[in-house]
Amino acid sequence: MKKTGLISLLVVFVCLVAIVGYYLVNKSEVAAVKAVEYLHNEGKTQGTYYSATYLQPDGRDLKAKIEERLQQFEMSLSTYNPNSIISRINNNDPTVKTDLDFETIFYAAQEAAARTDGALDITVGPLVKAWGFAFGNNDHSKLPNVSDFLPYVGYKKVRIENHKVIKDDPRILIDANSIAQGYSVDVIAKLLSDNGCKNYMIEIGGEVACKGLNASDEKWRIGIDKAVDDSTSMNEELQTILSLTDCAVTTAGDYRKFYIKDGKKYSHIINPHTGYPANSNLLSVTIVAPTAIMADAYDTPFMVLGVDSCLKVCKSIPGMECYLIYVDKNGKNQIAYSEGFEKYLAK
Repeated sequence: MKKTGLISLLVVFVCLVAIVGYYLVNKSEVAAVKAVEYLHNEGKTQGTYYSATYLQPDGRDLKAKIEERLQQFEMSLSTYNPNSIISRINNNDPTVKTDLDFETIFYAAQEAAARTDGALDITVGPLVKAWGFAFGNNDHSKLPNVSDFLPYVGYKKVRIENHKVIKDDPRILIDANSIAQGYSVDVIAKLLSDNGCKNYMIEIGGEVACKGLNASDEKWRIGIDKAVDDSTSMNEELQTILSLTDCAVTTAGDYRKFYIKDGKKYSHIINPHTGYPANSNLLSVTIVAPTAIMADAYDTPFMVLGVDSCLKVCKSIPGMECYLIYVDKNGKNQIAYSEGFEKYLAK
């Protein structure tokens, strides 16, 4: 009995030592994690700015890796770079082949085009250029004759075969601007995740992806701007604030990029069917989705579709919610949102 009792005491003692040791090790690990501060990087990309806030477990600054990846992205999809893949495709370079970045955007855009009856169209480039919103043209002195360009627009007029873009007409211009920034956010989100980051927020040109919690151990807070015409982007009064984690949010609107001619407003968002700037009652569309490329693929075509069609399409896509600012029959701004969007509104 005495021997058995002694053994029992030894077992209990060993267990207590193990438990205390485990507690102390884990306590030190938690303290070490808390000692690591959130890092913040920012810079220029794609004709706009990027911002990345993240918690890297080892405290490593990832700015160099972020900017290297963004540079690779631009070499694929920047229409401002004459040597990029998309520019070479638009210039009908017979030697150019697509890469993973280009193909990811291309197929996402084609899927969104099918779901929105062509309201998103990756071949809208000739019209966007004609209206003075891209491809080096900012001439707003005269309005274009849209019938001259509509024959070269249509998402079914392009396809990829063996990593080469096949056009039905060489005058077709690929314009990925309505979806590229969203995908670039996903690209950097993947880079951060691959480097051990479980808490981060990335913003590029207003498109956002976030994961985990912020430095205050809370969900990330993202503002939606009021839809007030302001081409200078100086007026940034907020309509509402979202509380988000593990998702992406993007916004499209006609209140930032536009011009006035002969008393009429012309937005950069073009209706591919009519060839003219979108003329729905929508002022702003904000979409929350699992990825930024998904959200960005639909916010622009939703501006073309109008409120009822937006809500219908949104409901058909798992994981997607939308928040709409529109003008009612009396000329007053109103809001509408999908059934599941309310959970994102900050309390």
